[in-house]
Amino acid sequence: MMKIYVALLSLSFIWGIAFILIKMTVDDTGVWGMVFLRCFLGALTLLPLFLIRLRHFERPIPYKQLIILGILNAGIPWGLLAWSETVINSNTTSVINALTPIFTALIGYLFFKKKLIKKQWLGIFIGFLGIVILTEFQIHQLLGSNFIGIGTMVLATIFYGFGSQYLKKHLQKLDLVITITISLFVASIVGLTVGFLFNDLPNFSQFDVQTTLVVLILGTIGSGVAHFLLYYMIINGTPEFAATVAYIIPITAIISSYIVLNEPITANLLLGMLIIFSGIYLTSLVRKT
Repeated sequence: MMKIYVALLSLSFIWGIAFILIKMTVDDTGVWGMVFLRCFLGALTLLPLFLIRLRHFERPIPYKQLIILGILNAGIPWGLLAWSETVINSNTTSVINALTPIFTALIGYLFFKKKLIKKQWLGIFIGFLGIVILTEFQIHQLLGSNFIGIGTMVLATIFYGFGSQYLKKHLQKLDLVITITISLFVASIVGLTVGFLFNDLPNFSQFDVQTTLVVLILGTIGSGVAHFLLYYMIINGTPEFAATVAYIIPITAIISSYIVLNEPITANLLLGMLIIFSGIYLTSLVRKT
């Protein structure tokens, strides 16, 4: 049981730092170029271990389900995340990311026949109230030109919720390394395809040492290692437990973004985070009882 908590803390730190690394490099890589590089390097990191596991894997590989997982859990949401960071601060992005457990529970109810009771619905409502706080009570702006930023990040957390529930239902018994490597490779194709269609691929000739180093860290550790930790928690715990990583990520991200990027820590940011955390607590508390 201790291993799953070590995985939780490790992933919280890795992805907390990842928010500022994306902010530092997304202008150079492009939004969908960032998705391609992160996912391709992540898959490449796991490739040697993947080939070893594949050699001893005797059952048919469920490619259809892995393609769906790659699109739902990385390809689309990582593009939305990077897109959001072109508009809003990385610390705000990390706080909105904390909605993931709430959407994981809601999607479990809507599409995966999981039950919710009154306290969980209250938690979902409180989580949405946190978003209202983050938009400075201008929630209607999310439906207009200001959708890019907060709106796209909320949409990313919805995809994360779908991905977690889908993995638990359809791919729980598949080898972890095979699951991650193929799904990341699929997500890299998503990034490459969308980037090509919208002329949003990285210009490698303009990469300096810092950009190159950050991209390598995001790909190998922030994607390859991080996905291993995430799927380990989902399979050995629950999608809801894995989603609680969103509790700790904002703390790491807010502190690191203040130190590295000098991003302000506003009252709305802290209040919105506390309200979202309250919603997460109510949503997950009932599942443990």
